[in-house]
Amino acid sequence: MSTTTMTRMAALGRAEATLLWRNRSAAFTALAMPLVMIYAMHATTAKMGVGRVGMTATAVSVTGGIGMILAFAVYANLVPAYVTRRDELVLKRLRTGEPTDLEILAGTALPSVVVALAQCAVLVVAGTAMLDLSAPRRPEVLLLGVVLGIPLMVACAAATTIVTRSAEVAQLTTMPLWLVSLAGSGLFIPLEIMPHQLADVCRLLPMTPVVDLFRAGFLGGAGAMRVVRDVLTAGVWLGLAGWSVRRWFRWEPRR
Repeated sequence: MSTTTMTRMAALGRAEATLLWRNRSAAFTALAMPLVMIYAMHATTAKMGVGRVGMTATAVSVTGGIGMILAFAVYANLVPAYVTRRDELVLKRLRTGEPTDLEILAGTALPSVVVALAQCAVLVVAGTAMLDLSAPRRPEVLLLGVVLGIPLMVACAAATTIVTRSAEVAQLTTMPLWLVSLAGSGLFIPLEIMPHQLADVCRLLPMTPVVDLFRAGFLGGAGAMRVVRDVLTAGVWLGLAGWSVRRWFRWEPRR
């Protein structure tokens, strides 16, 4: 009996979720690490004087925290997952069945994506209910950031496996994107308080347009041209990552 795309992805997602919960380090990375980093980020941001650019430490922490969730729960969690499934020949066996390549990659990412979406929702609700933040002023822009950010992080994770020889090495190969995003994409330090030349360069980083959309959706103040610029920048990175995966992604162990 033939199956549909949704049923195939759901089956892959259930299997991957079982493996995720059995792996304590992966579960901690997906569930607890983003919350720990958001707490640390709030304490640090409070000392930066973001009030002079019309922001609060809470606003920066919540909006940057959404990017933190995507970086940890999706990107950092998926790279070792893809590499482990590749080395165990799971991906190779799946390709002999009905699922397409895209369904295999998306189905494997499904539990991490669900966890990230749940954490983002909790963070937004907690930010407005308990942290003295107003409700998102432009929820459609905030949603646009999520819609772009999740596939971007999934594509970047799949692309990172191209240079990742084992699951142990994944901690090193994920570090460049993570550190660059942490320092230059507005997760910790808003671009508005950076020197203009540095901020212009940082706007070209993969995570920057996503975080910018989160911040614009929550705080408002972004014009149509800024939103279009962010969407185009994120789209270019998504296209580059997808093209790299299509050309160089390995479905069998590296020899």
